[in-house]
Amino acid sequence: MKVKSIDTHEQSPVQMEGVEGAQMRMLVGPEDGATNFHMRHFEVTPGGHTPHHSHDYEHEIVVLAGEGVANSEQGERSFKAGDIIFVPANEKHQFRNTGADPLKFICLIPAPQDCSK
Repeated sequence: MKVKSIDTHEQSPVQMEGVEGAQMRMLVGPEDGATNFHMRHFEVTPGGHTPHHSHDYEHEIVVLAGEGVANSEQGERSFKAGDIIFVPANEKHQFRNTGADPLKFICLIPAPQDCSK
């Protein structure tokens, strides 16, 4: 069993084309022996965003802090702390921080995957 604070996990910049001001922490992943899911923590600076992209796997997201806009094939949807976001596989998506504070969210994906996305 692992019990560890979010803040003690190493945070590194998201390395994808089209990203601005986004960092990620791998909370539960390959190093933990996780074979079904990977749990990641993202932090996006005010005015920053993730890339507009898609994957062949779904995402489950819980917004911890801040506010923003989710851009998808269905248009833009506002979200805030406490909201849940589901992104189906292969749907183009992007998260933009529209607030004055950092946007923080947990993202769960199936394992194994390229965890930088």
